Amino acid sequence: MLVVMKKSATDKELERIKEFLVELDCDFHQSTGSDRVILGVVGDTQSISDEQVRAQPGVLEVFRIPVED
Repeated sequence: MLVVMKKSATDKELERIKEFLVELDCDFHQSTGSDRVILGVVGDTQSISDEQVRAQPGVLEVFRIPVED
């Protein structure tokens, strides 16, 4: 799963989404660009709804990574 943060996301909003993901037993890898932060989420992301993540303050979009058979 990829979580793309809004350009206007605050440090507090970024910390909150990280805490949210850890509470769901997931880990993440942060990529910080010049105007965007993307979190690559690893763990059991199948049990997390996209809407649940999108509802977090500062989140712009959520992308699923297809699972191979």
